[in-house]
Amino acid sequence: MKIKICGMKFAENISQVGALQPDFLGFIFYSKSKRFVGDDFSRDLIQNLPKSIKKVGVFVNESPEIILEKVKKFDLDIVQLHGNESVSDCQFLKENNIEIMKVFSINENVDFNIMKSYELVCDYFLFDTKTPDFGGSGKMFNWQLLENYTLNKPFFLSGGLNVASIEKIKELNYPMLVGLDFNSQLEDKDFKKNISKVTEVILETRKI
Repeated sequence: MKIKICGMKFAENISQVGALQPDFLGFIFYSKSKRFVGDDFSRDLIQNLPKSIKKVGVFVNESPEIILEKVKKFDLDIVQLHGNESVSDCQFLKENNIEIMKVFSINENVDFNIMKSYELVCDYFLFDTKTPDFGGSGKMFNWQLLENYTLNKPFFLSGGLNVASIEKIKELNYPMLVGLDFNSQLEDKDFKKNISKVTEVILETRKI
């Protein structure tokens, strides 16, 4: 089970979490997010991370051309598209050899059929709790809804995950579930990741 720690923005915190070697670290380039990396974010902050960590740039309804610029500027490995991006947006990025994680917000009205057209142009899906603010709610959705997911695209699970979630996740039987995305539940009040909490979720997730 792969581990993604998202919402990283502070230099020392990035280094501390990076030293724990999750599989992915997420950096939010959406200016309306409380975890926006900021206009002064520098490539220097992330260039010395362990090579095993994939750097994920999170974007919301950004133009594919600007995303491409950010990928090159910050040497990102993956883009996470967290808005209403079209299949053609994904196709453009895919044609530029960019790995894509497309987010779909989940509630009781989810229609998994709309995801079929994205299968060929995305590497992963990520399922998060539906909110008006493109994620970051710290709330879980009803995981039983995923029993209706029949596509062959591997996905990450997100939405209010913490160490207590991991025991419940062990009981799930979703063959396409390949990763867990942690964010707000591992933070202190200043949006910095609590290193003890990050250490704990990494140790427990590695047991799955």
